Amino acid sequence: MIEVEVKVRADHSKIRPVLLEMGASKIGVEEQSDVYFAAPYRDFAKTDEALRIRSLGGHSVLTYKGPKLDKVSKTRVEIETPVDETAVAKIFHSLGFTEAGAVRKKREIFRAGEITVCLDAVEGLGEFLEVELDVEDGKDLESPRIQLFKFLSQFGLNENDSIRTSYLEMILEMRIQNHY
Repeated sequence: MIEVEVKVRADHSKIRPVLLEMGASKIGVEEQSDVYFAAPYRDFAKTDEALRIRSLGGHSVLTYKGPKLDKVSKTRVEIETPVDETAVAKIFHSLGFTEAGAVRKKREIFRAGEITVCLDAVEGLGEFLEVELDVEDGKDLESPRIQLFKFLSQFGLNENDSIRTSYLEMILEMRIQNHY
């Protein structure tokens, strides 16, 4: 599965009312805690990949994210599977993987037609809006990307507002800037 995703900074107090006006359905709210891992044999920052365990609501999911597939969005292959967080972390550590960092966020999830809309309040970073469509491997990626940017235009946002940097990269950069 390929996740066509666009992320922008956004004031939730301005986005939420427009979402509800347009008839988007609120799916729910999640407290997410992500732990990212670094491999001992390759640099995921250089290969533009990610490996994480996400904990939410008493269960955990292992996610691999492949390199981004375009220059504008965060479109990439994403593979997920439910896991036992403690067991998988122990396996990773036994194989030489180390924890690269953690991201904690509160995510409000909405559905607007086939588009998943996430209002993310990320600890230490602020508020973001993510919109995504899942596309089967081998299918056209340009049309869904255009659809997402058209959706964002309803909020006064466009391609120039797109952020391709991950939350983890933002947090690590902030630590470097603040020397800790």
